[in-house]
Amino acid sequence: MINSYQAGGETDISRLQEFKDVFKNIKLAWERNEQAAIAMQISVKGSAYRLPGTKMMMASDGQMFGTISGGCLESDLFGWAEKAMEMRTPLTHKYDLSENEVWGLGIGCKGILEMLILPIDQNDVFWKKTEEIIQKGQAFSCVLEIPSGRRLLIEKEGIMIGGLDNLPFEVVEKARNSMDTQTRAEIMSCDGSRFLIDAVKPGEKLIVAGAGRDAVPVADLAAKAGFSVTVLDSRVEFNNPGLFPSVIHLIENPEEINSNNVTDSWWIIMNHYQEIDEKALQLALKSNPRYIGVLGPMARTKEMLINIGQTFSDGPIHSPIGLDLGAETMEEVAISIVAELMTVKNGRNPVPLHGKTKIHG
Repeated sequence: MINSYQAGGETDISRLQEFKDVFKNIKLAWERNEQAAIAMQISVKGSAYRLPGTKMMMASDGQMFGTISGGCLESDLFGWAEKAMEMRTPLTHKYDLSENEVWGLGIGCKGILEMLILPIDQNDVFWKKTEEIIQKGQAFSCVLEIPSGRRLLIEKEGIMIGGLDNLPFEVVEKARNSMDTQTRAEIMSCDGSRFLIDAVKPGEKLIVAGAGRDAVPVADLAAKAGFSVTVLDSRVEFNNPGLFPSVIHLIENPEEINSNNVTDSWWIIMNHYQEIDEKALQLALKSNPRYIGVLGPMARTKEMLINIGQTFSDGPIHSPIGLDLGAETMEEVAISIVAELMTVKNGRNPVPLHGKTKIHG
């Protein structure tokens, strides 16, 4: 029986944070003396709610974390996870949602989905090493033979963990070389076998300069959207885990920070104090930024740039930050801001999906 269900969002790449959260919930299952498995979507033909590489946790007591189909298939998938955990062996299962049968009724996505269910043994050294790598917060590639579950991890530095001797050289090289460029998990056929190659990457670094009340929903929503969020504010009474539970806390003034320590980040400037905002904007421009969004009217941003001797052409500055959604409340403004971050990150034009024949791609 399924007791609880916690949903997650969509992703183009396999998120390290998603994997980390899955392992956190696996350990919670073990603390309850329950078995646990990872259910992973490994291939999609046609349309689907999530993309290949999506992972969720299923425990023997029915507890789940994550989502693959948005709730359409999880109940049935749990039955397959139960079998995998009972047999202590990996299983695969396909759902053809294009068929005019029960799975095609009332489900918005009509694709063919293939799932891999991996029981996770608490004493398996491979999975212990996997969790250690995940905790480092660095990118890695995971290779899984389908359906046997033979596996290999390749760290960023080239260190390998698992059954290297049992996997084809071509597959290992593909996993090694595509670690930085892969956008979603993919299946490679070699020597009559199939192998899932899954590059797991950390989220883009986002620095929210300012820990005011309106920054709380921004940081929370950005973290849920896959960004690795840091809040920059010297006021510990505001910049703390009580108000910002899902972020890194940088309790310093912008002028005290070496720009080399915050390179290649996304920035949101929202201190509300112009002098501090100017210092944060100056730091952001020095740090090879991916994106800089400044809260407030453009006239204020122009004035700040003049005061620090910079121009709009000196960096990827977006002012005013956010999409024009008619937002007024803090929460609405947060949605507007994070929506713009996602459109820039994914290279999309912020237009309605209405009328599109393909959502992903």
